[in-house]
Amino acid sequence: MKVDIIADTICPWCYIGKRRFERALQIRPQLGIQVGWRAFQLNPEMPPAGMDRSNYISMKFGGVERARAVHSGIARAGSEEGITFNFGRIERTPNTIDSHRLVRFAAERDLQNEVVEALFRAFLIEGEDIGDRDVLSGLAGANGLDRDKVREYLDSGIDVETIHAEDELARRLGVNGVPCFIIDRKYAVLGAQSPEVFVQVFDLANQEAKTFAAE
Repeated sequence: MKVDIIADTICPWCYIGKRRFERALQIRPQLGIQVGWRAFQLNPEMPPAGMDRSNYISMKFGGVERARAVHSGIARAGSEEGITFNFGRIERTPNTIDSHRLVRFAAERDLQNEVVEALFRAFLIEGEDIGDRDVLSGLAGANGLDRDKVREYLDSGIDVETIHAEDELARRLGVNGVPCFIIDRKYAVLGAQSPEVFVQVFDLANQEAKTFAAE
């Protein structure tokens, strides 16, 4: 089974979706599953240096009170998955191109899931600026990658266009919100659905695969 997860590295619902997807795999293990994270930018027009969080909140939610209400609901959903979001620690909303590039770099070294988890945790719990290349290099080094090689890669500009192309492809496919889980390139699970929904789609995909193999 092949699963492509379209997500942004600053998206709290993507972190929740990751947890629920993992729980579904505990309920219904899939031998030989291949999981790949694909880039999506919630803020494609974000300046390269990111934006002050208070300014971002004003633009995105129309004010602090509205943001608190939204974050409160997300926090409740996160707590059910063992995630303690700490939105108050976030000082800047980053441009996520470099963090997506790091995910791609990690995938080529079989460390993608570890790096994705570290990015979510760094931004959404620790409040770190994951648009900062020093921060990204540090996270990489703490999760099995060569820090200096990662920094050299990030400074090189390699894969910037690839990330933009992934984002554009997702939008052409009709994805306008994340997370989105594409299973065997046939079935889409939109949003941070319950583990039971994932299990149902796993079973459907596997049944179709068996039927196809028997023909």
